[in-house]
Amino acid sequence: MSESSSGVNTLSGSFPKSHSSQYSDLGVTRTPLSVDQSPDSGLVSTPLPSRRFRFVSWHRLEQCDVTGDQLSCPRVREGPSEEELFQREGNDTCLERGSSSRRRREEEGQRWEDRLQENWENSLELNLSYQDLGDPFQQENFLRILRRLIRVEKLQLVDNSLTNLSSVRLPRCRMLNLHRNHLVCLRQLPKLPAVEHLCLSENAIGSLGGLGALGSSPLRCLNLTRNPVTFTQDYRARVFLCLPKLEILDGIPKLPEDAQQFPETTRMCNIL
Repeated sequence: MSESSSGVNTLSGSFPKSHSSQYSDLGVTRTPLSVDQSPDSGLVSTPLPSRRFRFVSWHRLEQCDVTGDQLSCPRVREGPSEEELFQREGNDTCLERGSSSRRRREEEGQRWEDRLQENWENSLELNLSYQDLGDPFQQENFLRILRRLIRVEKLQLVDNSLTNLSSVRLPRCRMLNLHRNHLVCLRQLPKLPAVEHLCLSENAIGSLGGLGALGSSPLRCLNLTRNPVTFTQDYRARVFLCLPKLEILDGIPKLPEDAQQFPETTRMCNIL
């Protein structure tokens, strides 16, 4: 597979339900899509050069000038190898040592070739939503991919059942969408030194603990709707007090009553 010379583009905000036409229509349509600039979404949609490949694994494409950073919602939920499944089942049958060693070398070589084709490091705008990560192997592989996104600026991770991203650092990410996951604490977020728009709606976040880690970031828009933490007393005032640069919370701009001050004995020390 040759490496594409086209720039990295973002993905569509919609996801078709049918996968039957993924290999048809070899022509690429580049029709401009609508741009979502709502303050609480923090997401921008622009055309994708290879929408017909959106549900195809990047290293399974043959004779196509497309790389992993051009796929909309590419499949990263590859399952365990047959050898790993064999070991999990506790089968006592021993494979012949020579053939097993040869097979392992071939698999490692193929795995290395696949990783070279992934090209995640060059992704600027990427959608890895709806991955259906049901196996621990798939979750580990997903975290491995996230750690390689050193240049990504806009990232969508919607509905992936994610529970902990604290081991991930996204140094250039400005817009991150973690809508509908299983986060229970803000300390489970990735390191986001440059984030400006962050969507955490429909998770299970129950407290503001760890919010102080975002205080040094240029965060301007935060969405915590449909989280238990929104029922906290003086919720909005506490969030704005901890994040002085924040302009919009849950889709509502900062209001005069959000500038409430607290006694020195209770000033946010419990959430930093």
